[in-house]
Amino acid sequence: MGAVKEYSTAPQYDFSVRPQTADKSLIELAGQARTTLLFPFELAQQVVLPGIQGQYSLEDALNVLLENSPLTIHRDNKGYLTIVPRQTEPSVNELSEESPKVTIDEGPVYERISVLGNRASARGAYDSAVPLDIIATDNPFFAGSQTMLDALTQVIPSFNVSAQTTNDAAMLVRPANLRGLASDHTLTLVNGKRRHRSAVITFLGGGLSDGAQGPDISVLPVSAIEQAEVLRDGAAAQYGSDAIAGVMNFKLKSTPGQGSITLTGGQYSAGDGEQVSVHVSQGLAIGQNGALQLSAEYQQQKPTDRSVQREDAQALLDAGNQAIAIPAQQWGSAAMDRDVKLAANLAVPVSRQHEIYAFALGTSRDMEGEFYFRNPQRRQGVFVTGTNQPNELLIADLDGLDEGIECPTILLTGGNVLASVEYQQIADEQSAVGRNCFAFNEWFPGGFTPRFGGRVKDGTFYAGSRGEFADAWHYDVSVGAGYSGIRYYINNTVNPSLGPDSPTAFRPGGAAQIERNASIGLLKSLPTGFYEPFTLALGMEWRSERYRQIAGEQASYEVGRFAQNRQGVSAGFSVGANGFPGYRPETSGEWQRETRAVYVDLTMPFSDTWLTTAAFRAEDFSDFGTHVDGKLSLRWQATETLAYRSSVSTGFKAPTVGQSNIINISTKFGLNGLEDQITLPPTNSVAVKLGARELTPEESVNFSVGLMASLSPAAQLTLDFYQIYLADRISTTSAIELDEQTIGLLLEQGFEEAETYRSAKFFTNDFDTRTRGLDLVFNWQFDLQGWQHQLLATLNWTDTQVIRVTAQDYEQRDGTVNLTTQRIRMLEDNLPAYRANISLTQSFGAHQLAWQVHYFGAFYEDHLDASAGYDIESSGRFTLDARWSYQLADSWEFMVGMNNVFNTQPELNPHRFVAGAKYPSTSPGGFDGRYGFITLKAGW
Repeated sequence: MGAVKEYSTAPQYDFSVRPQTADKSLIELAGQARTTLLFPFELAQQVVLPGIQGQYSLEDALNVLLENSPLTIHRDNKGYLTIVPRQTEPSVNELSEESPKVTIDEGPVYERISVLGNRASARGAYDSAVPLDIIATDNPFFAGSQTMLDALTQVIPSFNVSAQTTNDAAMLVRPANLRGLASDHTLTLVNGKRRHRSAVITFLGGGLSDGAQGPDISVLPVSAIEQAEVLRDGAAAQYGSDAIAGVMNFKLKSTPGQGSITLTGGQYSAGDGEQVSVHVSQGLAIGQNGALQLSAEYQQQKPTDRSVQREDAQALLDAGNQAIAIPAQQWGSAAMDRDVKLAANLAVPVSRQHEIYAFALGTSRDMEGEFYFRNPQRRQGVFVTGTNQPNELLIADLDGLDEGIECPTILLTGGNVLASVEYQQIADEQSAVGRNCFAFNEWFPGGFTPRFGGRVKDGTFYAGSRGEFADAWHYDVSVGAGYSGIRYYINNTVNPSLGPDSPTAFRPGGAAQIERNASIGLLKSLPTGFYEPFTLALGMEWRSERYRQIAGEQASYEVGRFAQNRQGVSAGFSVGANGFPGYRPETSGEWQRETRAVYVDLTMPFSDTWLTTAAFRAEDFSDFGTHVDGKLSLRWQATETLAYRSSVSTGFKAPTVGQSNIINISTKFGLNGLEDQITLPPTNSVAVKLGARELTPEESVNFSVGLMASLSPAAQLTLDFYQIYLADRISTTSAIELDEQTIGLLLEQGFEEAETYRSAKFFTNDFDTRTRGLDLVFNWQFDLQGWQHQLLATLNWTDTQVIRVTAQDYEQRDGTVNLTTQRIRMLEDNLPAYRANISLTQSFGAHQLAWQVHYFGAFYEDHLDASAGYDIESSGRFTLDARWSYQLADSWEFMVGMNNVFNTQPELNPHRFVAGAKYPSTSPGGFDGRYGFITLKAGW
């Protein structure tokens, strides 16, 4: 956390710190001053301080506390305070009798502290009763990351993000997975305040996150974040719904008088994916003790292409159709244009004991990628009719049945239809047949690949007051609002039912998530006669969630005169913008719910070796009632160098308003190639006929046990085992084939294009899982040949098993379940069971070298999410990242970096010629290959 700035009229605090080691004293002192400090952790562990009682300013308290110790205050020329080693070693008689002799032969390693997971005084990651990562954004491996999402995957092994190519809105807001669970099983906070979820529901989320509606971490500006805190433990009893896999808190910078600008440019070794970014941050002093931090970012990134030519496209090329693109379909990272991020963080004291605060974040960006290739001699509803073989070319009779010249019938038995005499008749606009008969092959002789994208807008605002009442109650009162909105667009496609009147670019609508929050939190130390006072935290929260589905322009959903359910020789064309039909007014709308919650959190240090915390939370939802959860955690310092911790908790995730109400139509790969698929709300009568029931909350039981070992003053190890039992998980079903009767019911509901649907899905509480895992973290700082080294090794093993699946009760289809075998395997095995990172940072003078080895274990992929036999069993792989930075001057830094130095790629996709994906599309660690970048940073 940031250094503290002291001013001439510094506020006074009542301090009460007992004699203990310096690391604990400084954390306790910071907590009582409601601020944070940076200090050299290893050195502080070796020093015992005498304690302090009374009213002081923070600087005076530190001077008294650190007198006659190897630590002292350092003040820079702008007034900022940090704790540093003294320049000379104090003699033994200058130290406390309890203080061991300390030899300072290493550069200081500063400890960062957090309040995440415990509402009492802040603690370091090593002293926490639950697994906690505290990650500073000056970590060298944050450099070169396009977004906060990419940066976190570099440093947290149990955090996974897939590329998400050709996956509808999931490629615009990529779902992230912590501890093997879906993206909406992790709660996200900013400055300790709940962050809203994204408007995007990932209908095609790579199996694990299908149907999830999680927060969008990628919109957070890296330049505005000081540190990320990741609580790897269930915390619904403390923070509410969604905190099943854990909690992520992002603390915003506050450095008045300091600023920086960072310029970065990079490119993949394949010659694509060029990226440029500019980060600017400036801290301003407000009055005597206030601070305002302003941050801004701008970024652009071009797409990548890791494709091969599809076999069907190649067959057309071989048959003489020279209009086929090479490749016909691109697989790679989406293009990102005009990505603008803004942030402001304000804190202003209004008296010695009270301050007001506010922060705001805003993002606007455009992203675009490709969908599946539309084969000009196979794509049903656009180029060909029905499922009968041989297919018949779809031809629109423009003046209708028996009103003009009859259009020819063209059977597609192979070869190049463009060369047939019949087709050349309708393509000849100078003839009567050509003027009367139309086929989309005339517009797209080589087929087409829709380009899908959207403009994402995201905003957060919170304001509040915090401080201390005269009776030593600390308070925090706040109100806030969050908005996530997306407006989709799709180009290079058609609404086939409109025939030659169809546009080729559409605005199919969008979605918005709007959340409002209000909270009151109280905190007080309670003298009990034990080792330390107990800390009682209690509070109330109110939240409103609103989801909107916004109708698209008429042409994107209009049922034209050539639609499939119309009669005549011109019938048979599908309805809506092909690839992503627009949201119709009938299926658009706004849905809302409110939530009220109360919580109690008690921290109980019974002795200098036992720390116990307990939490209780009751939450009432306007749409499905009340939920109650609890948590108990223990920490035992068995010896000076060994401690144990454990926790048990219950948790839940409420179904989102969007999951309960949304209707969506998308195109996916199925057994017979591309097909249109509808997702229905579980309360829809057609969904009920297919086996749907009203959604209920997911229920979880979390258990963890771990140890922490201080192997030396400069080496620590933590090892944590966890188990998460999650019942009634919310997801979308696998595709359910539609029969004529069900299609008829959809037609009766007003879905005029229902005859083009091949399958349906709905949201359901359909299965239970058990996730077990192990996290190992080893940290070691040492000197070698004049170089300072920091080694960090992290290992994660996660195993998820689906232990119950609800069978469908639709027309007594024996043995059929809502989840196919392939979908279950995606839930269990798509994320690698083993992941590891080993990083080494070496510093010498103005130079710094940083190396990081990643290991991604074996994984399974149901390619194209088709359950069509395209199974991939891929083995593990290693990658190496490297950074070199040079301090040009006191505030100038130059860095050259490379991700995936040896260009290590996943194994080739054995089904790559089916749809053109050279590598498995969900490959952990990505498949774009080597990425190099240069960064220049200037500070002041």
